[in-house]
Amino acid sequence: MMDSIAILKPFALLLGLYMAWNIGANDVANAMGTSVGSKALTLRRAVLLAAILEFSGAFFVGSSVSETIQSGIIDPLIFEHNSTVFVLGMLGSLLSTGILLQLASYFGLPVSTTHAIVGAVIGFGAVIGGIDAIHWSGVGWIAASWVISPVLSGFLAHGIFRAIQHNILYASNPAQAAQKFTPFFVFLCFSVMSLSLLSDRIAAQFHLSNPLIFALSLGASSFAAAVSYFLLQRTAATLQLSPQASPQSSKELSPNSVPYRDVEKTFIYLQILSACLVAFAHGANDVANAIGPVAAILGALKTQTIAAQTEVPVWLLALGGGGIVVGLATWGWRVIETVGKKITELTPTRGFSAEFGAAATILLASKLGLPISTTHALIGAILGVGMARGIKALNLRIIREIALSWIVTIPLCAGLSIVSFYVLKWIFL
Repeated sequence: MMDSIAILKPFALLLGLYMAWNIGANDVANAMGTSVGSKALTLRRAVLLAAILEFSGAFFVGSSVSETIQSGIIDPLIFEHNSTVFVLGMLGSLLSTGILLQLASYFGLPVSTTHAIVGAVIGFGAVIGGIDAIHWSGVGWIAASWVISPVLSGFLAHGIFRAIQHNILYASNPAQAAQKFTPFFVFLCFSVMSLSLLSDRIAAQFHLSNPLIFALSLGASSFAAAVSYFLLQRTAATLQLSPQASPQSSKELSPNSVPYRDVEKTFIYLQILSACLVAFAHGANDVANAIGPVAAILGALKTQTIAAQTEVPVWLLALGGGGIVVGLATWGWRVIETVGKKITELTPTRGFSAEFGAAATILLASKLGLPISTTHALIGAILGVGMARGIKALNLRIIREIALSWIVTIPLCAGLSIVSFYVLKWIFL
């Protein structure tokens, strides 16, 4: 038995790396899928950018183990006198979640890694402590986010794209209108992203007050908008700024028209910016889904006790960030194709609207204390943009497949986790 327990640490590290690999293969499409689909980035460039930013977010702003995973879903007291069972349960959760994500990635289906790991923890927690050991109120909030996050992000993305249509695409001189409104969108983008990054872990680390956070965000956003204005002035000569057509009141410009191409050319830079910031934030937030349980396992093996929260060492953050990068580089293209190309046709204006809507939703939900799924938020935003062009612009078959994968995530992961727990228990005990 002692020999078996001795190999639990390297086994936990291996499973954590496997989980991180699958997060990279599935979840990174949230940041880069729309950019590839709109042709703002090639797949190769998207992988390189996401690799740098995902790793940077995971390494420099990566979170410690999530208290929700350890104590918000199941009662940790049920493991008080048997830390080995807790370790095996967390190992089973990592294994089952990794398997589910790998299957989803193979079929190109974007699923929520957060919901997957939560479902896995529910599974082994219910087996050990019974149904009453589950904090069902916490689970209820997670279930509510299935509806709240895609609907809210869909409305926001729909509104942003409608504003772009009305003020830019329908304007008498769309290229000139795009240059006029681009600094405003840069300001909005930097405001949402800087607030998202500053108001959580960075604020806690450097003891930033709320007024200082808003001041820093306002300053950074204003500076970025000013820079974009001067850059646009320098490139104005390359765009067609003379009136090209009369105002468009009922439909968008033709995709083959010069004004349309000029507008989309301008929005390419906006979309790359939003994609990079979403990738950084995703690496910072979702790396905990892989290395959080590993940190809890290592802590339990070292102290033989169960802690409500365990500090994550820097080398473990690097391990998780590296796993995410490898997963993106090897299998990430499968889900990127679904998010970027198969749901609805995307252009830089539509892709920017979707990413902005998703980012704003994530920030708002975090402030309200709601559990949020980056995957759900972005898919909802893409649907919102697609609806601005009518129901016929959506691929309803792909949407049904994605919705079904969301519904089965928690129960399927719970079942896989139970099986994995008993297999590991048989092997190690």
